[in-house]
Order: sequence, then structure tokens, then C-alpha cells
Amino acid sequence: MELDRSPISITFSVWKALFLRESVHRLFSSRAAWAWLLLEPMVHVAFLMFIFGVIRLRVVGGIDTAVWIMVGMLAFFMFRRTGTQAMNAVGSNQALFTYRQVKPVDTVLSRAALEGFLMVLVAVALCTGAGLVGLEVIPMDPLAVLEAFFGLWLLGLGFGLVTSVAQQLVPELGKFVSLLMTPLYFLSGVIFPIYLVPQPFRDWLLLNPVAHGLEAVRLGFAPHYQAVPELSIGYVYVFALTAIFFGLALHVRFATRLAAK
Repeated sequence: MELDRSPISITFSVWKALFLRESVHRLFSSRAAWAWLLLEPMVHVAFLMFIFGVIRLRVVGGIDTAVWIMVGMLAFFMFRRTGTQAMNAVGSNQALFTYRQVKPVDTVLSRAALEGFLMVLVAVALCTGAGLVGLEVIPMDPLAVLEAFFGLWLLGLGFGLVTSVAQQLVPELGKFVSLLMTPLYFLSGVIFPIYLVPQPFRDWLLLNPVAHGLEAVRLGFAPHYQAVPELSIGYVYVFALTAIFFGLALHVRFATRLAAK
């Protein structure tokens, strides 16, 4: 006779199954899917290092240019990959909603958790490789780096929760959100130091919480880094938690419609 299971036990079982399912799909859906996880940030970092090498810029904000680029790129990818993968979770798992235990929000949470885990592995692998070639990649304040990375992951989760609902209700929004990532890549300070931007334009850029997250990660790696004085990791967390609660509210409000779509 099967014992009754609590709702919490069922939920964790669903999350575990979805996490394993998403892991297999993410890593083995194509022949080189697992390799692209590493190659994409590596290509971006290598290209920017080439550009900065051509203009002979060896130091940015007081830290090595290669480290500045790599750390900023990994931080942005933590947000972008989490957000975009979570955004598409509902549409990609529509068939699973025939099981009453699986809710649309479960797929978003599981996919966001997977992307965060994979990005940690990618960051460790790239930093290890950079350390082997002689770069100083050991953060001076590891807790500050973890705090900033976690804040960016929360931002990606909040972004994914909101856009996963919006994209299902208005499919055209998905294309617009994807296009938004390109200007956000530039406006977050991935390829240029924000402290060089004059006022009042710098204040406008710093309305973007991702920019604060990138600056916080770099400052955690090198406390002498010339970060913007307006940097606030609290702003990242307030923005992220607000987006998460709003996204969860949308999932509760439109749960039936998302599952039946």
C-alpha cells in the first residue's frame, strides 16, 4: 500500500525530476551542446581580449584587463543564461503539464537552478584555466563575489519568471525580449568601464541592476578596483526579489491558462 505523500515531498520530487530531465537535454540535446557552455563565454572573452590588446590597454580600473573582461563576462552570463533559459521553460515543457503534479512555475524554477549550477561550473573551469596561464584569478573577497553572483542569478530568475508568463500570453514579446539582451550586454558595462561615463548618463546606466552586479563582482575580485561610487549590491537584491515576487504572482494568476495553452 502506497503511503500518502505530503505536498512538499511531491514538489521536491517534481523539481528533482525536472532538474535531471533539463540536465540531460541541456548537455546532450546535440553533439556539442555541453562544449558550447564553455566555448560561448571563451569566444566572447578571447574576442574582447584581442580588441583591448590591439588598443594596448593592459589595466582597467586598476586590475588586469583580461581578469576584468573574464569576470564581467561570467557575471553577465550568469544573469543572461538564467533569464533566457527560464523564459523559455514553460513553452518547452508544455507536454508535462498533463501531469497534475507538474506546474508551469516548476519548470521555470528547475531550469533556472540548472543554469545557475552550470554557470558555476563554467566559471570555475575558466578561472582555473586562466590561473594556469598566470593570471591572478583568486578573488580577494570570495564572499563578496558569491554575493554578487547570487544576486545576478536571482535577477535572472526574476526576469525568467516574469517573461515566461508574458511570452505565453503575448508570443511576440519573446522576440522583443531576446533583442533586448544585445543592448543590455553593452549597457551593463561588460565591455567598457562605467566609471568613465560622465554624469548624468552614468546615473541612467546605473538604473540597470545588472551593471551594479558586474561592478560588485569585479570589486570582490580586486578591492582596489575603481568601481563606481554609486555601486549598491542592495539595489540588485531589492530589484531581483521584487521581480521574483511579481513573477510568482503572475504564475499563480495565470497558472491554468499556462498549463492549458
